[in-house]
Amino acid sequence: MQVNSIVSIVSSKGGVGKTTTSANLGGIAADAGLKTLLIDLDGQPTLSSYFPLEYQAPGGTFDLLVHSNTTAENIISRTNIPGLDIILSNDPHNQLETLLLHAPDGRLRLRSLLKRLPAYDLVIIDTKGTSAVTVEMALVASDLALSPLVPEMLSAREFSRGTLALFASVDRLRQSAGFGAPPLHVVFNRQDNTNDARIISANIRELMGELVTPFHVLNAAIPALLTYRLAASEGVPAHRLEPSNSARQRGRKAPLASDTLKAVASELWPEWKEQFARV
Repeated sequence: MQVNSIVSIVSSKGGVGKTTTSANLGGIAADAGLKTLLIDLDGQPTLSSYFPLEYQAPGGTFDLLVHSNTTAENIISRTNIPGLDIILSNDPHNQLETLLLHAPDGRLRLRSLLKRLPAYDLVIIDTKGTSAVTVEMALVASDLALSPLVPEMLSAREFSRGTLALFASVDRLRQSAGFGAPPLHVVFNRQDNTNDARIISANIRELMGELVTPFHVLNAAIPALLTYRLAASEGVPAHRLEPSNSARQRGRKAPLASDTLKAVASELWPEWKEQFARV
């Protein structure tokens, strides 16, 4: 498998918007002409039901990770968005974590299996909102990691206590295997367009600048907009509801969903900035 980028969407805290971020980044990447694969490693498979499917494979993540099944038609489903595929979560009895925990190559398995899949430009892995073997496995397999963070002080403390501790643990694992940890990026998600919210965000940036583990806070932030919830309800990427130069921008201070997602994607993958700009 030839992949230009593998990114894990991670957080030790649930409810921060990992699945929404995964779906929307996948959607804008596919519309930018990138062949994109989503992998749903969350036991609560919200990403698996986000987009309507044109083809549903009989298997999913369980077959990939437990049976090492890498046959595309068996495990890779096609969404109704051209260029956007998905490996569905199919672990209804929650056996995956236990099986991987006791496997000698459990945390390294996904990294090796991805090499046997068809070629993609971009792979986006949605993970559980907790520390787990599958989360560590995703980080081991990734070229970079993205952690959505709600700009609240309690969320920032959980990030420093949980997500960074998880990342440090994976860093040690990867170092022992002969490769370093992927770069960690943070994106503020559901940021209110108020002076108070901006002050809190600035305070969090200052607080996080004092932490030891290196990471980068994106300049782009995802605002708290109804558009993202409506897009999830309709099963479409948010940028399609609010394309650039949309009339919805008139009289509103918050940026359009398309402009926000282009900015986030361009910071993560600057090599594709021109393609995102054309969406």
